[in-house]
Amino acid sequence: MTHKTIRVGGLSRVEGEGSLFIQARQGRITDVQLNIYEPPRFFEALLRGRAYTEPPDITARICGICPVAYQMSACQALESICDVTVDGPLRDLRLLLYYGEWIESHALHIYLLHAPDFLGYPSGVAMAADHRDLVERGLALKKAGNELVAAVGGRAIHPINVRVGGFYRAPSKRELTPVAERLRRARDAAVATVRWVAGFDFPDIEHDYRFLALTHPGEYAILSGDVATSDGLRFPIADWPSHVVEEHLPHSTALHARLDGVAGYLTGPLARYALNSPQLSGLTRQAAAEIGFGPICRNPYQSIIVRALETLHACDEALRLIDDYIEPDRPFVPAEPRAGIGHGASEAPRGTLYHRYRLDAEGLIAEADIVPPTAQNQARIEDDLRALAEPRLALPTAELAALCERAVRNHDPCISCSAHFLDLHIHHD
Repeated sequence: MTHKTIRVGGLSRVEGEGSLFIQARQGRITDVQLNIYEPPRFFEALLRGRAYTEPPDITARICGICPVAYQMSACQALESICDVTVDGPLRDLRLLLYYGEWIESHALHIYLLHAPDFLGYPSGVAMAADHRDLVERGLALKKAGNELVAAVGGRAIHPINVRVGGFYRAPSKRELTPVAERLRRARDAAVATVRWVAGFDFPDIEHDYRFLALTHPGEYAILSGDVATSDGLRFPIADWPSHVVEEHLPHSTALHARLDGVAGYLTGPLARYALNSPQLSGLTRQAAAEIGFGPICRNPYQSIIVRALETLHACDEALRLIDDYIEPDRPFVPAEPRAGIGHGASEAPRGTLYHRYRLDAEGLIAEADIVPPTAQNQARIEDDLRALAEPRLALPTAELAALCERAVRNHDPCISCSAHFLDLHIHHD
């Protein structure tokens, strides 16, 4: 078989930069590398020597799409060292803030990044020329999420109201009332979104994923919980380092993660749904039943349906929290530093996000460790690409490259968080 090279100038509709290398011999793929070559960002090193109060603001800058996830995981890790529990109305406020991020992130992915693949458009802008009403619905959904983040977090991007122990100030019921009005419209739009994406033409592909996500006895886990897997493993966040180990591979500036020595597990919407779908809101479970969607999905292309269902759940639960909201007596629980190690994890839109900090007696950070979901999913994305590409090696170069890009977009990778996909090289010997 002759040598073949495919080059993609830039993977569209994902956040980040990188490349894909595929090597094949006699019609069989022998190597797949998702090369993430974006320069390391050194956030863990930047945190060393900083005060324990600073990670919520510093780590939020890791991502403009999911800053709340970084703030929540950081706060919980530090609060575990300070022996502080944030519960009641303050925990509800945190959950409300997080729902805002889920709404805006999922709406962005569904309408502008992923739906164009199913409708045959190269971009959300091109899709808007023929489907302006759909794109406007998606933008309205995203705006509702942004407004919720701003109302609780102080601003829509990189919120400034989050602190260890809670918030600098708590919003009043009156401040949340106009947000609720927009969320009611957003909830209707989310129902329509579920019905819309369920009608897409999905490839008949399923993978035997090993799922990993947080689980919580009282809710569809997002803010906290134990770690669980689809094959029965369960452990508290504090045991994360005993099960998840990162390793550096030469082709990527992001680390690869192994779970109990095995690479290739999957975190994110498909994992959350498989492990927690009975705990979705009643309206969300009803919407899933109406479209005939079962309790577990192993088709990566149908991840867009799960994101739509999670968007609906976030809208519905956010409205419940606002309706039941009672302004807390104080906006935060005092948290005094002490020497120790703390662990925290929450469910970012793209999957489980883990933080670990070691503080000295003065409350300065001696060590920081952040494990983002996209880094955990790298090996699994490579497995998906291998399964997709091998039976299609004879396809024209441009067609195979487009299929590989689409397979990566199924996972909505945030590659900047993990350290982006640019050049695809396929070598045949």
